[in-house]
Amino acid sequence: MTHGKVTLVGAGPGDPELLTLKALKAIQRATVLLVDDLVSDEIVAFAAPGARIVYVGKRGGCKSTPQAFIEKLMLMAAREGEDVVRLKGGDPFIFGRGGEEVEHLREAGIAVDVVNGITSGLAAVTSLGVPLTHREHAHGVVFVTGHAKPGDSGTDWKALAATAHSARLTLVIYMGVSGAERIQDELLSGLPAATPVAVIQSASLPTQRHITTTLGELASAIREAGMASPSVIVVGDVISGVALAAAHPDAVRAA
Repeated sequence: MTHGKVTLVGAGPGDPELLTLKALKAIQRATVLLVDDLVSDEIVAFAAPGARIVYVGKRGGCKSTPQAFIEKLMLMAAREGEDVVRLKGGDPFIFGRGGEEVEHLREAGIAVDVVNGITSGLAAVTSLGVPLTHREHAHGVVFVTGHAKPGDSGTDWKALAATAHSARLTLVIYMGVSGAERIQDELLSGLPAATPVAVIQSASLPTQRHITTTLGELASAIREAGMASPSVIVVGDVISGVALAAAHPDAVRAA
């Protein structure tokens, strides 16, 4: 029996122009697409007219399609000889459960490829005209989730704060808005209250908006601005450049 194949495709942060060419070709070639909740309609529209599109949304705090069911759908379609694309927001291997899915598929004997996508943490800060790393302000960057799975204690924010302070790291926190108060309190154990912070909602989309604040005011600033998911929280001295970028909007501009 000849099986089909599965490709995990990163759709990027939402703007269809940020798709890679390889991602576009995979979407156009697919006979079945399993689409995440955060993938824009403009990207799904690249699918072939006869492709079967199945929405398998997964959003924190919302009713979600069980992961086991998604994996079952991928296996069934591949075993029927379909060219399956699992279309994910951002990058499949950055908080997209891509690693779990690849392991499950390979154990079942299904061929699987991965196409990277621009992750929202990168697109978010780029849209503000500032970098994630800078020779004077940040020697590295840490991508971390603010949302732990049930039964998991999650990120050790105090240890991370101490490391970020001593190593001069930018922290990019995904899925952290709902837990912002706890994250703020624990990061303050190792980072100054005056540390610059940006919160970017719906990065790269027409609905994008952001706030800049300090670590000491993070939770209250989120509440006052009504920031909601999907948002990225960026903590570090690189954010001090947002005001400069805003003062010179034509000097640096995200494509």
